Amino acid sequence: MVILNDRLVEKGKAQIAFNNRGTYYGDGVFETIRCYKGIAIFNESHYFRLMSSMRILRMEIPNTFTPEFFEQQILALHESSDKGSKHSRVRITVWRNEGGLYTPEDQTISYSMELRSLSGPFQKNAVNEVELFKDHLLPLGMLGTIKTTSKTINVLAGIYKTENDYDDMLLLNQNKMVAECISGNLFLRSDNIIKTPPITDGCLNGIMRGQVIAQLKRMFNYSFVEESITPFELQRADELFSTNVVQGIKSISKYRKKEYDTAAADELRTFFNEKLFD
Repeated sequence: MVILNDRLVEKGKAQIAFNNRGTYYGDGVFETIRCYKGIAIFNESHYFRLMSSMRILRMEIPNTFTPEFFEQQILALHESSDKGSKHSRVRITVWRNEGGLYTPEDQTISYSMELRSLSGPFQKNAVNEVELFKDHLLPLGMLGTIKTTSKTINVLAGIYKTENDYDDMLLLNQNKMVAECISGNLFLRSDNIIKTPPITDGCLNGIMRGQVIAQLKRMFNYSFVEESITPFELQRADELFSTNVVQGIKSISKYRKKEYDTAAADELRTFFNEKLFD
């Protein structure tokens, strides 16, 4: 089952207009939310990012879009779906309704919600080899910080990754600084200093990024800074890891000839698994 504009619908019967603006122009935004026992984790943070993203795209936000509304919709989706797994992910997609060419005829929206099961809590990955993606550069500015449905650079990086047997790619911005991974924010550790690119470098304003930053600032064994990362720093670092709400903290094990430690990522993963899950 999926939710399409407030209604529970069988996946095979969920239909939207062929000329919807999400398909025609990538005129939409989305949120991916991790849930545990049917409850959205970091629900408030996801809600405010979604509302902020819709405002940035000048969409008309329905009066019904409240944090409580989304909690109820997510719970209804879980109750209508397979209850075998405690862990799941919900994707909320919002797109502007059809009409107009580049210029919309109105700002009203449609939305959908879909559920997928996850195998368990945040897992430690075995091998995760990365490389720089140089074919296209991420733009700087506000649009890079939100989850729009037009993620062409991430898609092309994913294809390059598959064709060249890498596990992930590091994306560069227009200043040739390392901004993020395909689907996660990047953190770099040198000795006891951990840093991540600032939002002004064009990286996603990730929910898990914010949670990890808050935790790092509480830890006495590390110092944290938001600072641009140059490609030259990668091979001098002791550790690299990426973050998102579905995978949690994902260690990067190898970049070119450099192999990395996983100490900080392991510590953070343990902390969040104990905090969020039984």
